[in-house]
Amino acid sequence: MSNESEKQKMLSGKQYNPLDRELSAEREQCKIILKQFNDSVPTDAKQRRNLLKSLFKKKAQIWIEPPFYCDYGSNIELGKQVFFNFNCVVLDAAKVTIGDNVFIGPAVQIYTSTHPKDASLRRKFFESAKEVKIGADVWIGGGAIILPGVTVGDRSIIGAGSVVTKDIPADVSVAGNPAKII
Repeated sequence: MSNESEKQKMLSGKQYNPLDRELSAEREQCKIILKQFNDSVPTDAKQRRNLLKSLFKKKAQIWIEPPFYCDYGSNIELGKQVFFNFNCVVLDAAKVTIGDNVFIGPAVQIYTSTHPKDASLRRKFFESAKEVKIGADVWIGGGAIILPGVTVGDRSIIGAGSVVTKDIPADVSVAGNPAKII
């Protein structure tokens, strides 16, 4: 039997129970911050900056158009000059790293969470998470979905509506479901 907390299991990519008290409390705190951010008015830039700083636990040169949603916030590492357009979702049970000068279109979804293929384990609410890495100078078109464990190379372009199921090398454009180099 492991002495690891569910959070430690989650962050190391092992199966964990997301209904754990510590994890549930962290997600609830994130929801409170996101509610304040998503309800904030554009004229209160200082309040928005402070909310984002408390969410991501570090100062970053970012612009996020509300509404924005994530699980924890603290597992998202943002480079300089990252832009999220309206209605983006980042499920950050594992680390999500986004490089400098990244443009993320509206309704983009980035997932780290995944579930067991074994239905009996799913019934017990187990899941695991795989890190997502997005390089510098990447453009992700609206409605794209980035799946768990994917790395997107520097300067690549993900076409609108694409579903990225595998790593994308640097300096390519991809589109489709599943996304393929075009």
